[in-house]
Amino acid sequence: MPDAPVLSPSGKSTKKIALDQDAFGERFHESLVHQSVRAEQAARRRGTASTKTRAQVSGGGSKPWRQKGTGRARAGSNRSPLWTGGGTVFGPQPRSYTFKVNRKEQRAALRSALSLHAQRGSLAILDAAAFSKPKTIDADDLLADWTQPRPTLVVVAAEESAAALSFRNIARVAVLTPESVGVADLLGAASLLVSEPALAALTERAARPALKAAPAAAEAAPAAKAKRAGKSASAGKSGPAAQDAEPTQRHEPAPEAA
Repeated sequence: MPDAPVLSPSGKSTKKIALDQDAFGERFHESLVHQSVRAEQAARRRGTASTKTRAQVSGGGSKPWRQKGTGRARAGSNRSPLWTGGGTVFGPQPRSYTFKVNRKEQRAALRSALSLHAQRGSLAILDAAAFSKPKTIDADDLLADWTQPRPTLVVVAAEESAAALSFRNIARVAVLTPESVGVADLLGAASLLVSEPALAALTERAARPALKAAPAAAEAAPAAKAKRAGKSASAGKSGPAAQDAEPTQRHEPAPEAA
């Protein structure tokens, strides 16, 4: 089972925490990771690039010169795309670049990125409770004693503001909450430092969805089937078909007297 050391502001690893095998023991899915990174980067695009067509450019109300007799090429508007200052043909327009990635694929890509850090040994647990107040020098000493390469991604919970303020002003160190961490952020970091509450949140995000209670449904299915069969049988006995099935008495006419 993968594990990670716990780092305190003193920089010494006091203990190790066992990581979740499901979230941090996944093999690397290259295609899913590539798809998720593309989706995250595309979602960050503003999509505000805009150009004007010949219908949107001002001017061009009159013909530049008469059609014949000047010896020049004919022209109908000085806002033609062929002219300087004219409209743009097939230029970019404001649009959204986002595309959908299935939730199961997103979780698998997140597990792959987390497992990559666990396999490389570039993952450590931050003792965020030791930061009673923001102090950048303690955070810088902690990273220096850890001896892991940068850039470093520090993931802390929203309530751990003292630790977040301590790390955010250090060069090549990014601080994020577990809800905003993406696959691109994990792959772009050479080392990963996570607090214990943030680790629980990341593990929950990366976990596989729980399976439905199949045994209970299997037990309930025969009972429901028997109940439906009983209803259909009772309906058959009291229906019109049952009345037709009952024997009817026929009254034979009496013989005529001779």
